[in-house]
Amino acid sequence: MSASLGRRAVAELVGTAALVAVVVGSGIQATELSRDVGVQLLANSLATVFGLAVLITLFGPVSGAHFNPAVTLAAWFTGRKSGDGMTAREAAVYVPAQTLGAIGGAVLADAMFAEPLVKWSTHDRSAGHLWLGEIVATAGLVLLVFGLTGTDRAHLASAAVASYIGAAYWFTSSTSFANPAVTVGRAFTDTFAGIAPASVAPFIAAQLVGAAVGLGLVAVVFGRPAPAEPDAVVPHGETELAPSAP
Repeated sequence: MSASLGRRAVAELVGTAALVAVVVGSGIQATELSRDVGVQLLANSLATVFGLAVLITLFGPVSGAHFNPAVTLAAWFTGRKSGDGMTAREAAVYVPAQTLGAIGGAVLADAMFAEPLVKWSTHDRSAGHLWLGEIVATAGLVLLVFGLTGTDRAHLASAAVASYIGAAYWFTSSTSFANPAVTVGRAFTDTFAGIAPASVAPFIAAQLVGAAVGLGLVAVVFGRPAPAEPDAVVPHGETELAPSAP
């Protein structure tokens, strides 16, 4: 049997928490080891690339390894009429799980480095060019994910998605958050990877615009997106899992 919705939600929560712990924790470690901002960003991006690839490989067979409300909502949108893709109920479970996981991951990273468990970030990221960077980063991510699934190459997702995010750290002005849940989580830490709470809503708005642009690009480049299953990133339907305990 494939994983129940409850198990998939736990996988999304734990996976997103681990992703944010990697992003925030490596940022803290980098600032402790170097005062060079370029070196700090390099360390942060490399840790994110490796961590994301591992997490997609690990949790993909269970939940599809979205770890990202933008991807989840795009998967629901593409399948909303046919009934063959992600349902509204599944999306309504995934998104809160991802958001709670992201917050927990930030708190965990702070705890590991003896930082205040919750301290709102003072890192202001309010500027038009940063919002544009988020639109570009998220559009590219959605184009990649749904382009791979639409051409039966989802098995390449762990390497491809991680590589794209690593590159987008450097070629986008915003350092590629590209993820509403991660954006919320990073507001809870006043460290290298943080984002001020006042900057969160515009970033999320830009990410949602980027997701829409990405789906538009999928339709233009690959044809109208097919209804996306919940395994929008990594297929999980064939995986056999032990039944839940009574």
